[in-house]
Amino acid sequence: MMKIFPAMICAAALLLAGCGGEDTENQAPEEYPTSVKAIKVLTTDAPITFSYSGQVVDRNEVLVQSKVNGTVVEKYVKGGQNVVEGQILFKIDDRQYSAAVLQAEANLAKSQTALAKERVDLQRDEELWQSHAISEQTLANQRAAVKSQESEVKANQALLQKAKNDLADTIVYAPMSGRLGIDDVPVGTLATAGTTALATIGVVDPVFVQFAVSEQEYLRLSRGEREAEAKGQAQPDFKISLTLADGSRYPYLGELAETDRTLSNSTGTLIVRTLFDNPEGLLVPGMYTRVEVTGLKIPGVMLVPERALQQLLGETLVIVAQSDNKSAVRKVELGEKIGSYYIIKSGLKADDWVIVEGLTNLRDGMPLEVTQVTAKDMDFSFTPSGEIFDVEKNAMRN
Repeated sequence: MMKIFPAMICAAALLLAGCGGEDTENQAPEEYPTSVKAIKVLTTDAPITFSYSGQVVDRNEVLVQSKVNGTVVEKYVKGGQNVVEGQILFKIDDRQYSAAVLQAEANLAKSQTALAKERVDLQRDEELWQSHAISEQTLANQRAAVKSQESEVKANQALLQKAKNDLADTIVYAPMSGRLGIDDVPVGTLATAGTTALATIGVVDPVFVQFAVSEQEYLRLSRGEREAEAKGQAQPDFKISLTLADGSRYPYLGELAETDRTLSNSTGTLIVRTLFDNPEGLLVPGMYTRVEVTGLKIPGVMLVPERALQQLLGETLVIVAQSDNKSAVRKVELGEKIGSYYIIKSGLKADDWVIVEGLTNLRDGMPLEVTQVTAKDMDFSFTPSGEIFDVEKNAMRN
């Protein structure tokens, strides 16, 4: 339900009288015209601003886990620290894994020695078989023994490689560049492979800001992207900006990055993620912001200021200053609110002048003394104020 426009509501009895509740011919003539201010109905391509409650989220976040079991014996970082991919973070107790490598090397050497012996025996048996000193079955058995021992060597080589890998995995490296959370574990923690989270790392530059849009708003944003592509533009004409919790404007603009694949059945909204540069680390995951999308337009709409609107008995009315300097009450159908204006779907003509000041006790058919004003005179606007710095123009850095 539309809100009641305060300062502009006529007395119900007066408006009803002006709208045909009584015969206007029986009313006493006004001695003096009422002084009013009127503005012409605006027909234009109306810029619209979408405003949302957004939340900063990590662009990428991973859990750092150990690949081997063991006790954390060294920690080379602290919570909240920035790290780079490949940086050493933790060391797991490696004594059992060093011993496993030595054991695997010994087993491999033993099997290699056995293989060498079996190959010597095979060479001897092949010579004996050539001279018919042994049976073919004896030769076949020796050949099978060599193959079996070769398999044993390969198995021990694999075990040695696994033991070396386990030993190497006692050093835990950063899987990507980012910032550590403060939930990293202390020295002495018993880590279970693939289970214990040693730390979390998240990418902090750039970051996502996500928010929910309606179906209609999503279609307009998508249309803006398609129009930009058709023009060969890298970015659409609309701008995405942030206002932080302290009321300050974030100095970089964002861009659409990801859109969920389905509308929520419960809310009818779609989750959208925008990407913002965060070189100073000002945006922290979990932070709430106000997201504003500006630069979209609704073509060829009729607009009147909110101050011209009145509500009576569930209907929205405006009072028009006619060419004979008399008032006329009009019922209108409203569309979206755009800054100081509302879209008018029906009820007015493009050349109408609507009264925005002097509405008190005004009714249909009253003589008027009209002062024509402009939007600038009345401080009407389409979009919120506030400067936005475009990172592409290096406004912040310069």
